[in-house]
Amino acid sequence: MKSQPIVGAAVFTAVMGAAGYRCQCGGECGNPHPNGQGRCPHEHDQYTSKHGRLVRLMAAPVDPLATDVAAARLPASELRAWCPDCHTAAARLARKRLPAATTDQCGLFDL
Repeated sequence: MKSQPIVGAAVFTAVMGAAGYRCQCGGECGNPHPNGQGRCPHEHDQYTSKHGRLVRLMAAPVDPLATDVAAARLPASELRAWCPDCHTAAARLARKRLPAATTDQCGLFDL
């Protein structure tokens, strides 16, 4: 039996079952995952390598920048399995791709 969270176990199990308990990152993290044929090879409750660490996948939105409130409202069909490494890297890349803040109001609070 695979480990699962105490809260939201039904949603977690549905997402992981659909993903085959494997990270569903297809390169959104910036890594083309050549060893996994284009998909991250990390599996839930498995080790990253012989001397690596244990991987615990999470059910999270496809958009790694979704707020916690928005993510909590999504049904299991709109979530995917992410390993922590891919989710963090995908969020970092998504933040870099956001348009730069406009300078229209930069002096709004200058005295």
